[in-house]
Amino acid sequence: MAPRANWKGFLRLSLVTCPVALYPATSEAEKISFNQINRATGHRIKYLKVDAETGEEVAPEDIAKGYQVDTDSFVEISKDELDAIALESTRTIEIDRFVPKAEIDDLYYLRPYYIVPDGKVGHDAYAVIRETIRELGRVALARVVLTNREHVIALQPRDNGLMGMLLRYPYEVRSAAEYFDGIQDVKVTKDMLDLARHIVEQKSGPFEPDSFEDHYEAALTELINKKRNGQPIAAKARPKGDNVIDLMEALRRSLGSDAQVAKPAAADKASAKPAKGRKRKTAAGQKEMLLPISGSGAKGSSAKGSSANADSSKADEPKAAGAKPKKTARGAAGGKARKAS
Repeated sequence: MAPRANWKGFLRLSLVTCPVALYPATSEAEKISFNQINRATGHRIKYLKVDAETGEEVAPEDIAKGYQVDTDSFVEISKDELDAIALESTRTIEIDRFVPKAEIDDLYYLRPYYIVPDGKVGHDAYAVIRETIRELGRVALARVVLTNREHVIALQPRDNGLMGMLLRYPYEVRSAAEYFDGIQDVKVTKDMLDLARHIVEQKSGPFEPDSFEDHYEAALTELINKKRNGQPIAAKARPKGDNVIDLMEALRRSLGSDAQVAKPAAADKASAKPAKGRKRKTAAGQKEMLLPISGSGAKGSSAKGSSANADSSKADEPKAAGAKPKKTARGAAGGKARKAS
């Protein structure tokens, strides 16, 4: 099912205009989610909108928006009044300014969107705007209204399209001084920096988001599978952090342990084979789900199949590194003969 556009309107640069649609560039739909249920019956919980004072249920047509000005006092705002103050950017992304990307503080980035032409017309104007931004090497700042709020959006080319990043307003960004002023001014010695630098070098590598693992999502999947199979749930001990007394010794230990971990990790990566075909994005371990979390997925037969696949994958695990193949009797005899000669 194709994603649905969050917004449709026009992208405008001076007199150049084209129809566009905004699509969210990220999604959390793949993550496991829960519903609230009645423990006694197993039925889902349903919420009702009730009057806070009388406790009586309120019909949807009787619910309005209100701004609280005092403890028990609200100013009611109607939909017509909100529509009356609607801004032009409700239906238009108007480019106001071009700025260097390096000047935008990361704290202002909020949420990314893909901006694509809407329909068969306007592709020429879209290409003109995209290539103009690309040639300037800058970011285009514009305004757009989403969920009844006007946002500043930063536009930049991405492949053959445009990406728009919603930006926060200054009043939404907290000052770092409120949190960092209490940090002690500690002098770090050269020896400590050298050890830390070696640790960083061992952990350095290219940015590979495909290697990210959502350990909590995998743990949820394992928990749900065990519950559905009636397996016992054992509480796992929480790791305890050690108090650092000698920082130099801690750095030395880290350097040694990281070096040992890096070798088998590199070997595993080299032996890994690329997966064939297109797979649904899941967290590590979620591919072993016995049954889908939601929807009318596979029945019990598929659950058994998944469990069998998990067992067979364990049987196919490679032997530990360093294990040597056994010599055949013929090969061993030949070796002794050569030594004797």
